[in-house]
Order: sequence, then structure tokens, then C-alpha cells
Amino acid sequence: MTDDICALSASELVEAYRAKRLSPVEAIEAALARIDDHNDAINAYLLVDADGARAAARGSEARWAKGEPAGLVDGVPTSIKDVLLSRGWPTLRGSKTVDPDQPWDDDAPAVARMREHGAVFLGKTTTPEFGWKGVTTVRSAASGATRGTSSARRAARRAAPRRRWPPAWARSPSAPTPAARSAFPARSPACSA
Repeated sequence: MTDDICALSASELVEAYRAKRLSPVEAIEAALARIDDHNDAINAYLLVDADGARAAARGSEARWAKGEPAGLVDGVPTSIKDVLLSRGWPTLRGSKTVDPDQPWDDDAPAVARMREHGAVFLGKTTTPEFGWKGVTTVRSAASGATRGTSSARRAARRAAPRRRWPPAWARSPSAPTPAARSAFPARSPACSA
């Protein structure tokens, strides 16, 4: 098992709770600390309910102490995408057109099942407006742009020294042809006529 609580899978967390090597409160505190350390830079969460998460983690810890977890993911830190209804939290769907000041009394089926099994909800994560964009870089009218690891890799590439193109082996007058460098023949012998 890794020393980084945030790197543990749900199965590893549940096993650690069962073996009393870790408590849900410790896992939630680690997750909230990670969010606090990084969310300003990457803008992944638009809503973090630290107090609610801590209260749910204490309840989970009490159930684990009695050996009576609520379900399969009791005490596991979980986030909800802002396209899924979640009781008590607004579901803006990444849009400024959704009024947050209304009753939010329902859970989406997936959220309801997670809640029944004791998952501890940390907050809501950003989404493109109405979830319409199938890319990892999110630009949401309601929460702005996320800046994940792909953004960090692009920034690192821009800062790195440029490689010359073509590569050195291709600039040599005696460089082999691309077909000679390939592991596959340029043409299959069966296709030669």
C-alpha cells in the first residue's frame, strides 16, 4: 500500500478501513488537503463541501468502528460531476443559465446509489456547459477553464528547448530512406508485380 492516501483505490481504502490501518476521516482530510493545495491552479472543483464531507466521514468512521459499514464504498472520498443531480447542492451543468437558487431535493440514480453505500461526497467538479464537449480541457461559462495535466505538459513542452527537425539521422547525406528504417517493408512481397 502506498503512503499517499490520495493515490489509493476505493478497494484499497475499504480494505484499509476494514483492517483499521486507516480511517475515513484521515482519507477525507487527505483529499480535502489535496483539493486545497491544487484547486486554485487547476480549477477542478466548483463546489467543495468540507464541513459536510467531514461530518459524513465521522459517521462512516463510527460505522466502521462497529464493523457495520453502510455499503461497498463507505467512507470513500467521491466527487460528483456538475451534470448529475445531487441533493442539497445546485447542479448548474456548467451554465450561467441554470438558477442555483431553487430546491435541489433529488439525487441522480448514480449519486443515490453511492450515497446509499456510504460514499463521502467532497464536492462538485466542473463540466463544460451542459456537458456537451468531449475533451478534457473544460471551458465552462459557470466556472471558467480547468487546467489539468495536459495543460501542464503543454507548458513544459513550450519551456523545453526545441528539437531540430528533421532529426540528425535524416540530415546526413547517407541517411537511410524511411522504408529502410521501418520494421515493415514498404511493400509486401505479395503485392510486388
